[in-house]
Amino acid sequence: MYLRGNGLCASAQRTIDFLKKAGQDVKLLSGKNDDPNGPQPDFVLEKEFHIYPFDGLIHSQGYKFSKNDNRVFEEALRWADVVHLEEPFHVQWKVAKIAKKMGVPCTGTYHLHPENIFCNLGMAGWKGLNNTTLKIARDLVFNHCTDIQCPTRNVLERLEKFNFTARLHLIPNGLVPAPLMRQRDAVRDPEKPWMVTCIGRLSNEKDQFTLLKSMRYCRHAKQIQLYFAGRGPEEKAIRALADKVYNEGTLAYRPIFAFHTLAELTELAAKSDLYIHCANVEVEGLSALEAMQQAVVPIIAEAPLSATSQFALDSRSLFPAGDPKALAERIDWWLDHPEELEAMRWKYAESVEQYKIDKSIAALIEMFHQACGA
Repeated sequence: MYLRGNGLCASAQRTIDFLKKAGQDVKLLSGKNDDPNGPQPDFVLEKEFHIYPFDGLIHSQGYKFSKNDNRVFEEALRWADVVHLEEPFHVQWKVAKIAKKMGVPCTGTYHLHPENIFCNLGMAGWKGLNNTTLKIARDLVFNHCTDIQCPTRNVLERLEKFNFTARLHLIPNGLVPAPLMRQRDAVRDPEKPWMVTCIGRLSNEKDQFTLLKSMRYCRHAKQIQLYFAGRGPEEKAIRALADKVYNEGTLAYRPIFAFHTLAELTELAAKSDLYIHCANVEVEGLSALEAMQQAVVPIIAEAPLSATSQFALDSRSLFPAGDPKALAERIDWWLDHPEELEAMRWKYAESVEQYKIDKSIAALIEMFHQACGA
């Protein structure tokens, strides 16, 4: 729960904080925080569960698993009126089983497609494996829940297709309001490069490779500064491709790689001219909303398992996932039309109002009441 660079952990921490602000009594059951000076869960799972052939890959994705501890589970469940499951793994399976015996209702959030996991093993296209994994998660964890939060309609429709028995609720994970830092009608220095930013874990399913490849087809490539904000298992390969594209003369500015806090990402988005989201597997894409909140125009990949495309206001902000030529065309169009780019910035900033976290928290609290039979 306290792992940096893990979007699921960050989302869960925000949800807990805002539930408490809304007057709810919330306690966390989780693995311990490795930082002795940092916060700790209310109910601590002390020991890590190792899957030794895959530990390196698991840690590179920003995950660690905890060993089951029935004593801790029962202590937490005796305290709780309702338990909310954030993941579909072995701890949640065991908690759901014990909760059923103790008569404590369970709810859950669907955060993760199987393809998010198998993409980094080169198995995202193994339909049978991914569908079977989803059915296992459904039967062992999610079907023990009375209610499930679906962050996007893309998720809700997939769970309906797979016959999940719980009530499905369309509730965004929620965008934390941030002050708008970009200045309206700011005069752009024509001598400076266009800032084109990509925010997210450096991994196969995020597909930063497509952005780098698109530069070979982009007329404005030599006027662009690419900025990759994130880290992850494919960082070495993505950096290598970035060096290759720069050294071959396609780019005049070497791509920047950095890892930032949320506050720093807000500042970065406010300085950016375009935000590129290439992911082909994405349950929500909160980073896109956070960027749009800072009045930056997105260009988002369309793919069957990526929900982020729902945030695009029109087709100029969409391209087929994995198609570098199409992405280059979209980038060139926006940079060829700076007046339209400036006008659309503010429309995108306005469009995120419907995703603000206060609305999501109210909907979650209502879902908990339903689970408890209130």
